[in-house]
Amino acid sequence: MVATPRALAATARTWTTPEALPVSEQRERTELIEQWHQRCSALGLTRVERPHFEPLMRSDLAVARERNQRLFTHAAPVMEMLFEQIVDTESMIVLADVSGTILHSVGDDRFLQRADKVALTPGVNWAEHSKGTNAIGTALFEEAPTVVHGGEHFIHANNFLTCSAAPIFDPRGNMLGVLDVTGDQRSYHRHTMGLVRMSARMIENQWLSDDYGNRLRLHFHTRVEFIGTLLEGIIVVGADGKILGANRSALDQLDMSSAALRMHSLTSLFGTTAPAVFDHFRAPLATPMALSLPDGRHFHVSARFNGPQRPAAGELRAAGGGDTAALRSSDGADARRPAGMLAGATAHSAEGTLFSGLHYLDTGDPQIATLIRKVQRVINRDIPLLILGETGTGKELLARAVHQDSNRARQPFVAVNCASIPESLIEAELFGYEDGAFTGARRKGSVGRIVQANGGTLFLDEIGDMPLALQARLLRVLQERQVTPLGSLKSIPVDIAVIGATHRKLRDMIEAGSFREDLYYRLNGLVVKLPALRERSDLDVVARRILLSDCPHGTPEISAQVMALFKACAWPGNVRQLANVLRTAAVMAAGEGQIQEQHLSDDFLEDVRSGRIAPPPQLSMPIRTEPGVAHAAPPPFLPAAGSERAPDGASAPLQAAEPATPLTLGEAEVELIRSTLAAANGNISVASKRLGISRNTIYRKLRWSK
Repeated sequence: MVATPRALAATARTWTTPEALPVSEQRERTELIEQWHQRCSALGLTRVERPHFEPLMRSDLAVARERNQRLFTHAAPVMEMLFEQIVDTESMIVLADVSGTILHSVGDDRFLQRADKVALTPGVNWAEHSKGTNAIGTALFEEAPTVVHGGEHFIHANNFLTCSAAPIFDPRGNMLGVLDVTGDQRSYHRHTMGLVRMSARMIENQWLSDDYGNRLRLHFHTRVEFIGTLLEGIIVVGADGKILGANRSALDQLDMSSAALRMHSLTSLFGTTAPAVFDHFRAPLATPMALSLPDGRHFHVSARFNGPQRPAAGELRAAGGGDTAALRSSDGADARRPAGMLAGATAHSAEGTLFSGLHYLDTGDPQIATLIRKVQRVINRDIPLLILGETGTGKELLARAVHQDSNRARQPFVAVNCASIPESLIEAELFGYEDGAFTGARRKGSVGRIVQANGGTLFLDEIGDMPLALQARLLRVLQERQVTPLGSLKSIPVDIAVIGATHRKLRDMIEAGSFREDLYYRLNGLVVKLPALRERSDLDVVARRILLSDCPHGTPEISAQVMALFKACAWPGNVRQLANVLRTAAVMAAGEGQIQEQHLSDDFLEDVRSGRIAPPPQLSMPIRTEPGVAHAAPPPFLPAAGSERAPDGASAPLQAAEPATPLTLGEAEVELIRSTLAAANGNISVASKRLGISRNTIYRKLRWSK
């Protein structure tokens, strides 16, 4: 039995508007809002901020959605179900990722138009540092369900809203994102918060079942009638009896943190063993077990198990033998799955089929094949990996594949983009902090991303953008394998695999004094460079993989004409840009079976035909001359010596060149950005669109080139 939000709304803790609260609670609420507003003022925001109408570029939003594909998969049906409960109420439902960026929304058409006026739309960041006090950003900061009503919003433009948001956590206590219902503040209903909280728990429970479908799961509550509802606690037990994870209801009922619960076994928690649980539920009409905590609290416990019950000595035999193993739960239902499906089963990756391991990345290009062979040699050998490559080449994809193929695959993969976190916050974000460590610190503190990655993999993206002052702290953590949160005197041991990535030339940064040499040598156990898409020979295979991932049912083909266009493009945004172009084309070609030129976006066709993103970019860039140096051989994608393709397709003679060496890759990138900016009359938005990279990337590359 799975309860719907409607069925359980009446049992959820509700929140009423400030006017309806008792006087003492009104005072407490006013003080709390004042604290939140002070935090926003400290971030440099003002209450008359104008709405920010520059969402992520389509390519960046697509990447954000890819990273959170599994979250969306679990959340989308719950959002549709929730929308049925609030339809025609001048409301919308919003899903945001852990950074506060809106990934998806559904709602009444008229209210969605009003929300657009304050940039409450996919691709826009609603974290507190961007939008001030609001339910999405404040729930992320407080790590708790949050309501912000009318004038409680920090920015005046948002005062017409009432927002109810609940964070979503995985079974290990890591935050995944936020589910929010936003509506007109005049139509607020006191049950909305209960609906949101219950919906968030539905998503969490589905995530837990997805992670541990082939593990023993105990479903419990103090009241037997609540087993099978969203109020039940669920804990997952490993083959050795240790607790692997739990849902939030379990943590609430047991009054434990996720980390504290995982230190227990079934024996230390409930005084029983896994074989004893199996034996109890073998009976055809078994009733819930009565189990107790060491402090005497009693619970009714049911069990579910979708795997072979006695794969090894000490575990229960498969009931009835044969191809199917089953465990009959207290409600009489059988959970059955062919035993063969469980052989060698691993945890579902965080991105569904997008990240299936290194074999998925082997697409026939010799450079990629060599890179994969190198990486496979160091997996599980405690050797750091440093990934180099241009923006959009798939550095995080490679890092996730390494994690998926390692012994840490069932543990967290925590990605930290060192370039996207404000310099003033990155220290707290990485190392965590104690309660009251600084003005605006959330209650109960924060464990930090390094501790979140304990047992798993820490991916430090754009490591070259980490502030110099923090590099020493990071080095100490990597050497001592323990981290000290801000404001704390206690160190927390951590066991992490570290993968770094950057598009920068770290050796040049070391010479310039902007990157620590000792940290560089701590990170570069194995250094691999991902080639740019224009340098690879597998563009057609990569394009096909992208289409298979996005359109698993009815994957369109790519016409020869379109593939010729693709091969004539330099792809400054690399694989990320290619994926964005293909997604749009696949939608336009829906039902036609083949992607033709008319299905491509006009801006892409215009850029390719005008030569703005056609190879070779070096032809339009200055060459650095050095006396006495022999003329370097042209890259393989250059035209034959003595000719250059003119815009109308005719050959134009190349002017004689003095002996020269080509620009470095980094210098070529900067020159391409500058020339594109000049062609766009200095318009950053237009240039970023033509290049297929974000505005922040343009600013960053130009800043570091000075």
